[in-house]
Order: sequence, then C-alpha cells, then structure tokens
Amino acid sequence: MLGRLAQAKEVDIETTRPDDATRRTTIWVVVDGGDVLARSWRGERAHWYQAALDRPDDVALLIGAERVPVRVERATDVPTITRCSEGLEAKYRGDPSTPAMVRPEVLHTTIRLVSR
Repeated sequence: MLGRLAQAKEVDIETTRPDDATRRTTIWVVVDGGDVLARSWRGERAHWYQAALDRPDDVALLIGAERVPVRVERATDVPTITRCSEGLEAKYRGDPSTPAMVRPEVLHTTIRLVSR
C-alpha cells in the first residue's frame, strides 16, 4: 500500500458525516518512511478534515478500487510537519497548488493516516 500511495498523485479520503453518510474528497498524500501524511489546504474549514478529526476511526483511503481503512492522528510535532511539507514540495513540484499546501496557516492541519 505504501508504494501505491507514494506513487499516486491523488487519492480519495472517505469520511463519515454526523448524519452517518459518507463523503469522498480527493486529497494529496505523501509517504515518508512508514508514515502516510496529509494536510488540508483549506485549513480547519475543510469538511473532510473536520469529519476525520471528529471520527478518526471512521476513515478510509481509496487507492484506485482498493479501500484501506485508516485511523487519523494529528501530527503536531515540528519534525513531522516539516517532513510533510518537504514531501509535498518534492512530490508536487511545479504544481500551482503546492504553495497553498505549505502556507504557515495550514501547517497545523497535518495528519498521519495509520492503517487499521
């Protein structure tokens, strides 16, 4: 799974809304060592991000047709946040959306996605 995530430009994250409906949102992920990291470019306003934090065990990644249940953990330590930023800048070099992913105001939305 890690290899496929490292290669995938985009994956879908499936979260569960308060009414128990699921929602899929396309996100960027980076793999650093054994960690799968993601961040919300919209900051805390993103619905998928809010839902993932509200119900961290009701989350899955969709890699092509494969659905992988994950648990969401906040990544609050500076080294992990830095690894995520560096991974995003390397993986998405030249993409006009990359600067939005590494702005100081969204760094605190870095999360780790742990396979269950």
